[in-house]
Amino acid sequence: MTGRTDPPVSDQFTYAASGVDIDAGERAVTLMRTAVERTSRPEVVSGLGGFAGLFALDTATYRKPLLASSTDGVGTKIALARQLDRHDTVGIDLVAMVVDDLVACGAEPLFLQDYVACGRVVPERIAAIVTGIATGCTLAGAALVGGETAEHGDLMAPDDYDLAATAVGIVEADAVLGPERVRDGDVVVAMASSGFHSNGYSLVRRVVAAAGLDLTATPAGLDRPLGEVLLEPTRIYALDCLALVQRFGVEGVHAYAHITGGGLAGNTARVVPDGLAAVLDRGSWALPAAVSLLEEHGVPRAESERAFNCGVGMVAAVSPDVADDVVTALGERGVPAWVAGTVGTRTGADAARLVSDYR
Repeated sequence: MTGRTDPPVSDQFTYAASGVDIDAGERAVTLMRTAVERTSRPEVVSGLGGFAGLFALDTATYRKPLLASSTDGVGTKIALARQLDRHDTVGIDLVAMVVDDLVACGAEPLFLQDYVACGRVVPERIAAIVTGIATGCTLAGAALVGGETAEHGDLMAPDDYDLAATAVGIVEADAVLGPERVRDGDVVVAMASSGFHSNGYSLVRRVVAAAGLDLTATPAGLDRPLGEVLLEPTRIYALDCLALVQRFGVEGVHAYAHITGGGLAGNTARVVPDGLAAVLDRGSWALPAAVSLLEEHGVPRAESERAFNCGVGMVAAVSPDVADDVVTALGERGVPAWVAGTVGTRTGADAARLVSDYR
């Protein structure tokens, strides 16, 4: 009878050699811990590192609460972040894309969970990304209750990564905003975007490459290098929009539209009921210089207005009685805003259309 012989140990058959570095992942968690902990809300029960995030929702403080959820990513803006080796802002973009969708129905963002897939865990890079996510959560008043970093060395190139997140919010059933509240005569208030936000970057990158534009140079009309302009993080409107509802009520604020893929008219149309149409006056704001730059290099105006936000990141349909006060209140909160149009009887097929020309 012979004894059992253990198989030979080989360095090629380790998890690290297969493309997953557990030690690097643990170091990334250590680096991001402080930033994540800063996002905590009183309702958060568990800390970073648990198998699930726990959130103690006090339903007694609500009359008839509805939970709202939103999932999104950042898209190909990440390719520019990689090209410029700057990873501290795309996390803010990630949060903005989900919480600004939540607040469109009047929901307060409660918590968020992120998912980072990468070809190789570089702890400092992952920490920069998640620190950006934590910054965005702080700006939105949401807790970052957990997430996942997945190293896919045999599926992705070493420096590749992608981001996704899901956020959960809450709104009273009788305070949900949307097209059901929009009325003939409502005023459309536009809120300025901070840049391209997180939409249209496949087109942006195509134009930059075809025109040979230097991301480190400052083109005429811009006040800083093109790469910095393109990486400007998405504005987070969540707390500003919630403040308007708190001040003016659902009698004053009827609907929000988050201007993402599909452009200003396409997204505004989503909150206009049958029989009505929103008419938006381009003459009430100036087309951003960065959009003009891309148009100079071949992007048609119609395509710009479908792919980019063209300077407006969020719109509100409000009662005409409070429109001027809404604009003032947003300005006081640091959000440039203006009256951009009105809602009236629909005379054509479009629920929202742009008229005039940019000033």
